[in-house]
Amino acid sequence: MVDDTERYAGELFPSDYTSWRYCIEVKCGLALTPEFLQARIAVLGDPRHEESRRFAELYGRSYREQVLGWFQRAAAET
Repeated sequence: MVDDTERYAGELFPSDYTSWRYCIEVKCGLALTPEFLQARIAVLGDPRHEESRRFAELYGRSYREQVLGWFQRAAAET
């Protein structure tokens, strides 16, 4: 496997699942615990939730859905 750590470190927005995990776990220093994952899935999965709406307004609905998918994938892996 190619080590893309330098590329991930330089990205402003994660471009794929591995980059997203790097962003969450390394840049942000957050643990992807089952509780954290489920909380984020609940928020991003509800398009009526204020935080979900803000995310979609800032980054677009398709990116919100992509990030939601990454949270769901991480939850399936734990």
